[in-house]
Amino acid sequence: MINHVIIKKILHKGRNLIMKKLKLEDVAALAGVSKTTVSRVINRRGSLSQKTIDKVEAAMAQLNYHPNVIAQQLHTQRTNLIGILVPSVANPFFGELTMYLEDALFQRGYKVLISDALNQTAKEERYLSQLMGHQVDGLIIATHNNKLEEYQHANLPIVAIDRFLRADIPVVASDNYAGAKLATEALIQRGCQHIIHTYTTNPSNWHDNQREKAFQAVMADHHLPAITYTTAFDCPPAERTARFERLFDEHPAVDGIFASNDLDAARLLSLARARGYRVPADLQIIGYDGAQATQELVPELATIIQPIEQMATYAVKLLADRMAGEFTPTSTVLPVNLKTGQTLKTLGSSSTGTDELLEE
Repeated sequence: MINHVIIKKILHKGRNLIMKKLKLEDVAALAGVSKTTVSRVINRRGSLSQKTIDKVEAAMAQLNYHPNVIAQQLHTQRTNLIGILVPSVANPFFGELTMYLEDALFQRGYKVLISDALNQTAKEERYLSQLMGHQVDGLIIATHNNKLEEYQHANLPIVAIDRFLRADIPVVASDNYAGAKLATEALIQRGCQHIIHTYTTNPSNWHDNQREKAFQAVMADHHLPAITYTTAFDCPPAERTARFERLFDEHPAVDGIFASNDLDAARLLSLARARGYRVPADLQIIGYDGAQATQELVPELATIIQPIEQMATYAVKLLADRMAGEFTPTSTVLPVNLKTGQTLKTLGSSSTGTDELLEE
């Protein structure tokens, strides 16, 4: 129980307490414990009863006491800061990934610095330098410019998402090859003969490169021509749209499109409908990512769903393990699912079909 006599004494000094900074002694006196106990509660050290923890936290709340973060950092040699570096939070996949990363880190008691590189190498390099200057305890990297020299010399725990940075840096990824294989086979199984794959050209995009390899392999297995349309990851929307318009001009007989991300798939779907294609009767389209925002805006879109929340949660666990000096696997690949939606025909049908089930 809080000592109400001490409360009155402390509150009696109201103006003095407002003018001077509160100290551990004030919290200890109010909670009826030692300074050492207060310090142990703040720093989550040692074995303490829940009753003691509750008393100290109640006293801190009563006094509106906030621990000195700088002093804690000097004492523990840790900032409890984690840096997250992403290519663009405007992209639904990375926006959702960032949300789950932040929440998973928050649940573990970490503070987060989020840096959006906007697909710019110079900006990514500068952010990386700033994050390390803030003495972050670890980094989670999801950007595309993996050839930055800084990654080769970074001397702190790092986990990459869908990126290969360095041999000793663990990577968390979804099964991009299997996902692209699922997507391509789904189109072929539903009768498509003239299939085009759209993807980005950045050689650092390990995930897109895996998807392109799978597309080429499946098309070769079925003795079908493999047509690929490439765009830069940071290609402006107007230029990307013009590129896709040319796709339809140059390949009017296209009957299947596998887009390596849902934004491109949605854009292609809109352009196809504007040109009079009946989807999926004339043209079948499948995307990739399965971000919640895209599924809400274009619920009919068939797509390969990545386990975004699971990827984020596992990346945070790996980083925590690395910061604790524990062994971590160098590569973790998580399974994906196919959502057939309404832009793919129902199997065995030549007409428009609706199938919203997930197929393993």
